[in-house]
Amino acid sequence: MPGTTPETDGRRRAGAARRRAREAEIIAATRTLFDERGVRDAQIEDIARAVGINRAIVYRHFTGKEELFALTLVGYLDELRDALAAAAGRGDGPGGALAEIVGSFVDYGIEHPAFVDCAQALMRRRGPELLEEISEGALFRLGRSISACLAILSTVIETGVESGDFSGDTGDATLLANMLYASGLGALQLARVGILVAESAPGIPTVGEISPDQVRSHLVASALALVTR
Repeated sequence: MPGTTPETDGRRRAGAARRRAREAEIIAATRTLFDERGVRDAQIEDIARAVGINRAIVYRHFTGKEELFALTLVGYLDELRDALAAAAGRGDGPGGALAEIVGSFVDYGIEHPAFVDCAQALMRRRGPELLEEISEGALFRLGRSISACLAILSTVIETGVESGDFSGDTGDATLLANMLYASGLGALQLARVGILVAESAPGIPTVGEISPDQVRSHLVASALALVTR
């Protein structure tokens, strides 16, 4: 650029590197609080205190709490992607791969309840709201991480259809992958609560129990039923 010098460029690069390092530090502190306290109890003041800064500096790096939470979710999703990729490689054929992927998703969600809370919190927001509250760059990073997870699932579905292991009426693999992801998050919440509600008689509610293993088995069976019917 006209008017710049190697010294000026060096200062800019150093400044950008410091900014990226501070952002990573804030996101790491947010992740730690999520894992220790849960999403609802994580406050910007606590995050800033953990990093040794004031809350105003947090808002210099992120548009708001929603963007910070979205970028923290990216870290969970990147871990989940690796877990799903490993699971796909363990499966015997498309059906086995699908079962392993769904089971791995449940296992990760049970082990990381803050991931479920964070993902559900963002899914409750409408698209226009997210566009207003989260920068384009942050949304791109979030979308890339979600799509990388879903691509593992949709690829196995497409492979199964092509090989004849899955029904040709399965439909759009990307849509099905998105539906399985969304329904899986809801089922993970059920696994955490551990309560089933039913009628013992007309109009008479009764409460039972459900275990994480039952939720896992149901989600795997449901996914296989959707592609083999």
